[in-house]
Amino acid sequence: MSKLILAAFLLDLILGDPKRTTHPVVLMGKLISSLESLIRRMCRTSSELMLGGMLLWLIIVGTSYFFTFGVIKSAYGINIRVGQAVSVWLLYTTLAVRNLSDEAMGIFYELKKGNIEKARLRLSGIVGRDTWELPPDEVCRATVETVAENTVDGIVSPLMYAFLGGPSLAMAFKAASTLDSMVGYRSEKYLHIGWFSAKMDDILNYVPARLGGVFMLIAAKVLGLDARQGFMTALRDAKKHESPNGGIPESIMAGAMGVRLGGMNYYSGQPNFRAYMGDKSRDMIADDIKTAVALSIVSSIIALIAGELLMLFL
Repeated sequence: MSKLILAAFLLDLILGDPKRTTHPVVLMGKLISSLESLIRRMCRTSSELMLGGMLLWLIIVGTSYFFTFGVIKSAYGINIRVGQAVSVWLLYTTLAVRNLSDEAMGIFYELKKGNIEKARLRLSGIVGRDTWELPPDEVCRATVETVAENTVDGIVSPLMYAFLGGPSLAMAFKAASTLDSMVGYRSEKYLHIGWFSAKMDDILNYVPARLGGVFMLIAAKVLGLDARQGFMTALRDAKKHESPNGGIPESIMAGAMGVRLGGMNYYSGQPNFRAYMGDKSRDMIADDIKTAVALSIVSSIIALIAGELLMLFL
């Protein structure tokens, strides 16, 4: 299995995210939307919506796991090469190394060219906050924050679950992550129907976030960044984050890069203050995005190596 995961990782680096209507995440999103609408029609009270949210999670995650398992089993029934090819393709769709890099670097290049409007527009595709009035330094902050958080959610976590349970478990995690991104908001609309998805996402990312923090500190050392300051910042600031997991990669990245993350964000015009991570010694600049991307990629490679080494001793 470790060779298949390595092949999937390399495929992701080469091809990036396959933006097709047949992409598993796209299909998950359509199924989530359909079931959410059905649950809302059937459930009226807050307790009913909470139970409906639990059912939604179980259906989506369970279907993703068993459908993936069935497809791979059928592929191996044809012959081993077909089975391996299907396994690699499905694993590849759960990873976001190249996609995360491409999205962040696209913002970097627009900022470098002075195209703040285009930078804001590209940023709006990867964050939930309002972006249309953000100054350049805030565009940089938002981009670095999402790179830090998605290094865990989109790379380290699916890798960990792939090593633990192959493509089926990695796809089940991807389904849980997609649910959190679609219904796990702490807004009035999703407070009840999304509570279970949000809670499960916290649970499933708990160990990967801490492993990812270790990988990020090693990566910081490799890149010549301040790994010690990253560690000290995490000890001081990670627990301030509203998420039990998000503060770890954000605080490490802030400390290692010598910048401050967090601050006031706006969602549909409503202010929301996120605790500060790190110390502000300067305003953020476009080159900080490039550094964050490098830190993310090296952290991902270290996570892959750690998984491969673990498989050798099991």
